[in-house]
Amino acid sequence: MQGTVDGFTYGLVTPVAAFLMAALGAALGLRCTTRSLHATRSCRVGWLALGSLSIGSGVWTMHFVAMTGFTVQETPISYDKPLTFAGLAVAVVMIGIGIFIVGYRGATRMALITGGTITGLGIASMHYLGMAGMRMAARFAYDTPLVVLSVLIAGCAATGALWAAVTLRGALSGLGASVLMAVAVTGMHYTGMAALDVHLHLPPTLPSDLSAVLPGDRPAEMIGPMLVGPGCFLLLAAVVLLFDPGAVTGEPGPGHRPGRRPGDHRDHLVPQARPRPRNDPHARGRRPRSAAREGTGRARYR
Repeated sequence: MQGTVDGFTYGLVTPVAAFLMAALGAALGLRCTTRSLHATRSCRVGWLALGSLSIGSGVWTMHFVAMTGFTVQETPISYDKPLTFAGLAVAVVMIGIGIFIVGYRGATRMALITGGTITGLGIASMHYLGMAGMRMAARFAYDTPLVVLSVLIAGCAATGALWAAVTLRGALSGLGASVLMAVAVTGMHYTGMAALDVHLHLPPTLPSDLSAVLPGDRPAEMIGPMLVGPGCFLLLAAVVLLFDPGAVTGEPGPGHRPGRRPGDHRDHLVPQARPRPRNDPHARGRRPRSAAREGTGRARYR
């Protein structure tokens, strides 16, 4: 039996709220990534870790907020906590890998493609792992072309957002990169939901309360506790960026040395001594070349 799926139970409230959460996490995370490019090597790890936590928390929160508007008319829905929180861990780890690649390699083509692809795969993995954590009296089936399209949307838009974050400067460019990342996350989510088909396998005799036969927690029971952790991550990132204006404007921090390209690995080299001028009279005990010419001229006119 085919289930009646509704992804917009509360109208535009859940899509808009989900988009705003994704944009907030992306804005904080990408600003941390930009700030890491101008930080010392010892501080860069902290900025990149904070950025991956911010983007991962924003992506995961967006998914769960959007799923509160997902219902199947014939059966209630519950969630398995371990799989649901595993989606958060996967998102943070894989997005962190992509951000660290870009943060340490700079805005090179290979770094952006690799980092953006891994970040997009992390976003998609979080989504489908979260879908696997749903519990209902039904089985899922996915349309393969739409699933592939959702992964491509996540990867391409994440690559573009990382490129804009590490290449462009200014608050407006950061805002554009955040919106692009939010479009990637929400676009991937609703494309993946469009690929979903629900096939019910309800028992012949239905109990009065179907929730009694489904293990796990209801969305209303989980929304508060589940948002505490990601909310703390986002609040921490916002406080750190609030006291670091350079992260918002994209300008180099106090410890940045001019003339260095972000992500340059030659910062650890000891600068070599400047060579002496060729006419230095103290170089290897030789006379200056001009003095030698003067002595030769005097000898000719004697």
